[in-house]
Parts: sequence; structure tokens; C-alpha cells
Amino acid sequence: MKTSIDSPFPVLGVAAWSGTGKTTLLAQVLPRLRAHGLEVGVIKHAHHSFDIDKPGKDSYQLRQAGAAPMLIASRQRFALMQETPGQAEPDLSKLLAMMVPHQPDLVIVEGFKAWPIPKLVLYREGIGEPSIVSNEWVQAVATIGPAPLALSATVAHLNLDDIEAVTQWVISWVNDQSRTVVF
Repeated sequence: MKTSIDSPFPVLGVAAWSGTGKTTLLAQVLPRLRAHGLEVGVIKHAHHSFDIDKPGKDSYQLRQAGAAPMLIASRQRFALMQETPGQAEPDLSKLLAMMVPHQPDLVIVEGFKAWPIPKLVLYREGIGEPSIVSNEWVQAVATIGPAPLALSATVAHLNLDDIEAVTQWVISWVNDQSRTVVF
């Protein structure tokens, strides 16, 4: 794995143990970021197999017949499906490259804890190991109550329940990464 990832846009990982509330937090923060004018892409890691297609649909039949990749499009959206048999884990660098044509202001990566990207770590007492907050890529830690371990002076400590404060921290972090200033 690389020591860092080069990207034309800021990339912020949201890392936490399963059950901590990553998706719940992002579902509240994303509309606020949009309200501030940010175009935000999201890449979510799944630890299990999934299929967004359905048996009986044309796209499913074409994919099963060997279309690789399979892209389905309408006026409202498009979806690109690519089979990845034998791949141990998704390559975040390749996934980020797929975001480039869309020119997001920020890409939030949910999961991919081990990848060398700046991270906002969520921690809840009793869920997972507290050592997750001490990774060298951690920029901020959001908890309920005190941080589980002493944080570096450069790591922000946020209240996980204060969605507006988390949103403002993300905006500030994005502003520090790029020349575009968000108000």
C-alpha cells in the first residue's frame, strides 16, 4: 500500500468500528455540506457481498452474460457495475480515480480504515478498540464525552452529537486543503 494517496480533490476518511454510527452521522452532515455549496462524493466500503441489480432485469441478464462493466443509465441516475472476482479488497486509489470526472469538492470515504488518508474517527465507549483514535492519519476524533486516549495537540476533539460542529469542522478542513473557500 502507498504511504499516501494523491488526489485532485480533498479526501476525508470517516473511520469507526461497526455500529458506531458512521452512516447515521454522514446522513446528517451531507445535507449541511450541500447547503454550504459543497459537491460531496462518497465511497463506502462493504465488508459483505452485495448486488444493486435484480434478477430478471435486462441489466442483470447482460451482466450475467459477460458485460464488464455494465452501465445502466436513465435521466435521473446511472450505475456502473463491475464484477471483481478474486479481488481481496477494493483498491481505494482506483475508486477515487472514478470520482475525478465528477469533480467533487470533497470525497468522503466511509471505511477503508487502513488506507493512508486523513481521517475523522468516530468512537463510542464499548464499541471496538480505542486505539483507532491514535492512527497517524487522524485529523479529528468525535466522541460522546472524553476521548478514550490522549490526543495529539493537532487532533481536534468533537462532540459526536453536535452535528453542526462536526459539519463546521469538515468545512474548515476542506478549506485548509484547497484554495476554494466555503462559507
